[in-house]
Amino acid sequence: MYMEQKVVMVRARLDLPCAACRTLHRKCDHGCLLAPYFPADEPDKFASVHKVFGASNVVKMLQVVKEGMKEDAIKSMVYEAHARLQDPVYGCAGVVLCLQRCVEELQGQLGAVQEQVLEAHLQRDQLASALMGATEVDAFLYAHCSK
Repeated sequence: MYMEQKVVMVRARLDLPCAACRTLHRKCDHGCLLAPYFPADEPDKFASVHKVFGASNVVKMLQVVKEGMKEDAIKSMVYEAHARLQDPVYGCAGVVLCLQRCVEELQGQLGAVQEQVLEAHLQRDQLASALMGATEVDAFLYAHCSK
């Protein structure tokens, strides 16, 4: 009984139009170029891409991309669309600039810590040198003064 329900649900899901066709009020056929990338249960994903790029531009971009790269192209468009909707002026460039500033700040902190480590090593070496020198002086004095 449970297995029959699962088969019916899967079959019903296959009959659903993809998010792109649903948004565009089109009939979704088996050759739909957008169906593999915009499933029916993720309508917001296509809505943001459609709002920023337009459906026809998305299709045009997919047509020129090699088969193995289409999924990455869609992921990139989705990310750019979300970024553009959150920050209409800078989009992804704003995120990149922010990350570049973070990297520069972290590089400055790393440089400061490296200097501190170098200073600590120098102090350790000087202390070890002083202790070794004191030990040699003590041995010399003990050897000459105890006679």
